[in-house]
Amino acid sequence: MSFNKEEAQAQVRTAADKYRSLLADESQNTQWRHGGPPIFDAVNKLFEEGRTKMELSHKTRLEDFKTMNPEKFKLIVNGREGLSAEETLRVGSYNALLKTSLPEEFKYYKAEEESFDSSHDAFRSAFPRGFAWEVIGVYSGPPVIAYKFRHWGFFEGPFKGHAPTGEMVEFYGMGLLKVDESLRAEDVEIYYDPGELFSGLLKGPPVAQLEAEDNKSHPTSTANPSHCPFHK
Repeated sequence: MSFNKEEAQAQVRTAADKYRSLLADESQNTQWRHGGPPIFDAVNKLFEEGRTKMELSHKTRLEDFKTMNPEKFKLIVNGREGLSAEETLRVGSYNALLKTSLPEEFKYYKAEEESFDSSHDAFRSAFPRGFAWEVIGVYSGPPVIAYKFRHWGFFEGPFKGHAPTGEMVEFYGMGLLKVDESLRAEDVEIYYDPGELFSGLLKGPPVAQLEAEDNKSHPTSTANPSHCPFHK
């Protein structure tokens, strides 16, 4: 069976897809809807951006990062002033994403009062099974990738004094990712509504309230000596 140039290139790129080895096992006689096997370059790059988030959470030196260009990297969230790679690493991904210019009385979460460690502790507590990030739509390919994402997890631990509900908490957003010739992230723009996240996290009643109600329903009582059967 003969292949034209584009089909041959698609076969080579598919075989080199390190995330989908099953495609390399496809028979050359497979009939593809669009003339050749699917190419996942854009989606793979977005998956690697998720690894960028992993690196921000678990690596301490920019020179060890493989998924971003530290000299050019800029993180822009909801149109705010961009953060450099160094700034993003210092404050942590949660604080970088959750910083807001809302008046104090309307802030669900005060990123400026949180450290890298305290922010990660808060979300690890709320989502003990993890807080997953996934791409659900890709609208353009490199070097500027437009995409839609979903962040989700099960609220199974306390968050900032609020009891867990056990329910799924999720939010959706849009992003623009610019990569260099080595497919390392340079500019990341993210747009989403933090209210979607916090409406789920603040849904649980205050832990102090639950403890007070539990104490009322199960009061601690001391035995009255006059009712003791051994009292004379």
